[in-house]
Amino acid sequence: MEICATKNTSSTLLQEKLEKDLFHVVYKVPSGDGPYVRAKHAQLVDKDPESAVVWFWKAINSGDRVCSALKDMAVVLKQLDRSEQAIEAIKSFRGFCPKNAQESLDNVLIDLYKKCGKYDEQIVLLKRKLKSIYLGEAFNGKPTKSARSHGKKIQVSIKQETSRLLGNLGWAYMKKPNYIAAEVVYRKAQMIDPDTNKALNLGYCLIKQARYEEAYLFLQDVLHGKLPGSDDFKSRNRAEELLLELESKQPSLPSLSNSPALNFENDFVEALDRMMNEWAPARSRRLPIFEEISQF
Repeated sequence: MEICATKNTSSTLLQEKLEKDLFHVVYKVPSGDGPYVRAKHAQLVDKDPESAVVWFWKAINSGDRVCSALKDMAVVLKQLDRSEQAIEAIKSFRGFCPKNAQESLDNVLIDLYKKCGKYDEQIVLLKRKLKSIYLGEAFNGKPTKSARSHGKKIQVSIKQETSRLLGNLGWAYMKKPNYIAAEVVYRKAQMIDPDTNKALNLGYCLIKQARYEEAYLFLQDVLHGKLPGSDDFKSRNRAEELLLELESKQPSLPSLSNSPALNFENDFVEALDRMMNEWAPARSRRLPIFEEISQF
C-alpha cells in the first residue's frame, strides 16, 4: 500500500509540475514569485493593468529584472493612456539597465513620443539611431539582427532597418508639419527599400506642396501594383482618396522642371546618400554633421 501511495504522490506531483510548466508556456509568464512575476501574472493572466503597474513599480524599486519591468510597464502605461508617465519612468531608471538594453529602450521611447505627439523628441532619437547605423554601431556591428513580427522570429537587415527608421523619421516630419523635410526623407527611404506606405506618404507630402504632377505619379505606382504592398485594400483606398483630393484641386499641373529645389540640410541629405552605399562602415568613421544639425 505504501508503494502505491508513493507512486500516486509522485504521479500527482509530476502532473502538477507539467500543468505549471504548461501554464507558463501558454500565458508566457515567467516562473517564480517575485514582484516581476506577479506583475506579468496581473498583466497577462488577470488582465488587470492597474495592478500590473503597481507590481512593475515594486519590481523596479526592488531591483527585480529592472530592465524588463521598465519596458513591460511602459507598454501597459501606454495602453492606459499614461504615456507621459511611461516616458518619465524610462528616463529616470534606464541608467540601471545594461548598455545592450539601451537600444530597445530607445525603441520604446520612440513609440511613446509618437503616441504623445512629441515629434521633436522622436526625431532626435531617430537621428541618433541612424547615426549609430552609419558608424557601424547598430546590431552590435552585425549585418542582421533577430526580431519578432506577429509572434514570429525574423531576421532584419541593416538595409531594412535604415529604411524603417527613415520612414518613421519622414512620418514625424510630416506630423510637425514639415513637408519638405518629410519628402526628402521618404525619397531616400524609397530608394533603399520601396513600399506602398512610404509612397503614399510621399504623395501626400507633394500634394501639400502643391506639386500635383509628381504626387500623381507616385499614386499611380500604387494603383498599378508597382510597389510591395500595392495589393493591400487599405493602401489602395488611401491612394484613391488622395487622387480624389488631387482632382478636387483641379490645378494646372506644373512642369516637373519647376519643382522647388530641395536645399535644406544638404549635409544630412548627403549623409543619407552615403549610408545607402555603406551599410556597416568602420567604427572609426565619424559624421560630425549629425551633431551640428539643430533642425531638419
